Amino acid sequence: MIAKRGDQLLAKRGDQSLGERLTLSGVGLHTGQVNAMTLERTAPGTGRVFYVDNQPIPAQVCHVQPSNLCTTLAQDNYKIHTVEHLLAALVGLGIGDVAIHVTGEEVPLLDGSALPWVEALRGWGTGQPLVEGVITEPVVVQNGESFVCALPAPELTFTYGIDFPEYPAIGRQWLTWVPSREDFSSVIAPARTFGLADQIAQLQSQGLIRGGGLENALVCDRERGWLNPPLRFADEPVRHKMLDLLGDLGLLGALPRGHFLAYKAGHRLHTQLAAQLHARH
Repeated sequence: MIAKRGDQLLAKRGDQSLGERLTLSGVGLHTGQVNAMTLERTAPGTGRVFYVDNQPIPAQVCHVQPSNLCTTLAQDNYKIHTVEHLLAALVGLGIGDVAIHVTGEEVPLLDGSALPWVEALRGWGTGQPLVEGVITEPVVVQNGESFVCALPAPELTFTYGIDFPEYPAIGRQWLTWVPSREDFSSVIAPARTFGLADQIAQLQSQGLIRGGGLENALVCDRERGWLNPPLRFADEPVRHKMLDLLGDLGLLGALPRGHFLAYKAGHRLHTQLAAQLHARH
């Protein structure tokens, strides 16, 4: 339970005041289409809101639509795909109020991490995740051996574990991150999305990862290891999973203080936990 308490930068930064705007553009991971996004600082309390064809889609758990390999938000007949990296940047920097105008239906992948967003948005927020309320009892979402949970803790903490025994270059990785002790911008934001070489053709046949490539995603092969090194961190894959979790939990707005623990989870479990926490709010 929660107890209440582009690839290209197209617009220059202004005076960091209300109404300041910036625009980035780039290809979408799954659609393969080039889209532009204009972010505008908005008044306190307005929240994070996407606009597709000028139609609002609030970045809230009630707007999550089931999708593969990304987090999709929808309202009425409008959708926005792959919101997690941008939301992670907003959460990590403590930016709670922003209007996000999109020319297409997918957030640009940029370099596959949250770092380009962080570099563009630096100074817009507090530099720390916004915290409101506290986890008072465990909340768990599980599917087989995969799970994600929220536990009572004295400090906002995140732990993630992954295990890819058939891919020795990845293997088993665990990471714990405490935002107050390690800067999001340097330890989580730079971690890029990753894929498995033998699954690429199948995913593309399903209409997915049309915009993915060696320039915006790490690719791992069973025998040859990483096809496009070097990695930014020895454990970059688990750091990216941490980034995804943070972005998906950003659908809560501010985060409750607690310990968020995940193992071999993904967007579906992340957002299911967010929905349960929202219901207890």
